[in-house]
Amino acid sequence: MLLGKKGGVLGAPLFFDAGQQPTGRAPPSKPCLCRLKRDRRSAKLARESMDAMRTETLPAVEPTPAPTGASMKLRIEDLVGAEIRGISPYEPGKPSEEVERELGPMLPAGGVIKLASNENPLGPSPRALEAVRRMLTEIHRYPDGGGFYLRRALADRLGVSVDEIAIGNGSNEILDLLVRTFASPGDEVIAPARSFVCYRLSAQARGLDFRDVPRGPGFAYDMDALVDAVGPRTRIVFIANPDNPTGIYASGDALRRLARRLPERVILAVDEAYFEYASAPDFPDTLRLRGERALLVTLRTFSKIHGLAGLRCGYAVAPTEVVAFLDRVRNPFNVSAVAQAAAVAALSDEDHVARSLEANRVGMAQLTGGLAAFGIPFVPSQTNFLLFDVGPRDGRKVFLDLLARGVIVRPMGGYALPHHLRVTVVTHEENRRFLGALGTVLGLG
Repeated sequence: MLLGKKGGVLGAPLFFDAGQQPTGRAPPSKPCLCRLKRDRRSAKLARESMDAMRTETLPAVEPTPAPTGASMKLRIEDLVGAEIRGISPYEPGKPSEEVERELGPMLPAGGVIKLASNENPLGPSPRALEAVRRMLTEIHRYPDGGGFYLRRALADRLGVSVDEIAIGNGSNEILDLLVRTFASPGDEVIAPARSFVCYRLSAQARGLDFRDVPRGPGFAYDMDALVDAVGPRTRIVFIANPDNPTGIYASGDALRRLARRLPERVILAVDEAYFEYASAPDFPDTLRLRGERALLVTLRTFSKIHGLAGLRCGYAVAPTEVVAFLDRVRNPFNVSAVAQAAAVAALSDEDHVARSLEANRVGMAQLTGGLAAFGIPFVPSQTNFLLFDVGPRDGRKVFLDLLARGVIVRPMGGYALPHHLRVTVVTHEENRRFLGALGTVLGLG
């Protein structure tokens, strides 16, 4: 039944009074009993229908809950390749701010000091900071995708051609690009055992086999073992010089022998993130070994001696053909405009590099002297950090005890060194505080 305004029934006879206004009923001068009954019955039904419409409550509709991890039949890990599921994530050093929040009212008076990530305690070059300030007004624009000015500055400084320079979002990106570009599933990557974990991570993410080669005494590289480990599926051999996390190095003669003995088809990638800190008389510059083999790639960074870790900028020196293929794989605009400007300025600030090296020399002597006084073994280092052994104590527990005192160091359990810790050389006062906290934790102070 269709209802009109005021409860009238649509389609029912419509009557008008003398003023031609609708009345909804027949004129009284012509009564009709059957029609009156029908009209009353229709009006009653209309009223009942309207009452029902006013009082009826629609049943509530329960919203359908979105599927959650617990209710999904398909687990997220089922969508991930086996090579990714098998990766143990990289564990960065704890930020100072996070530790401060965790300690809360237990925060020491001197606050938190971070000695975990091998950063330059002097910070960036003043020239780099000024370049950053100037560039801030231009950050609405995309960076130079080809890194022209930075690559030209590096080429001039290193005595190579611009086409032999690749730049990346830290040297980490470039080592990852090497793996993605020059190795395919089923191929193999090799590196010394307990070396920089990102060599393994990049290989595993690509679905490659990764082989770590045992070292000699004192964490020394075994170059013969590296050569012997190379097989028909080997595409890249990584070696960090100086090494992270041990701080050891390969001499010029040792690295030259390795470069000569590796098969011609294998890329030798030498990671020189700490190159500027090395002071050993026989420490090599791999750029001078480029005549020893065609597929030699040197990786360096602005994160360490130049103090630009937060901007992420690194570079590689490699044959032009290698650089050209890396350019096919790297993301557009992979190095920010701010990072490029800061890096160009940092290259020219030799005074800042000299101050940083002197601070590291003095700080290293302070730390090695303090550890020796405690009778704690450490690995002689050509970097800005020290690897030391707190055995038979559990390194993780010592790390946590130091953390409770506002001192952040790096535990080495992820490198299969459960009794070792790594500490960065920092300022005199911060080194002093670290040694004091360590002595207290170990009961030696």
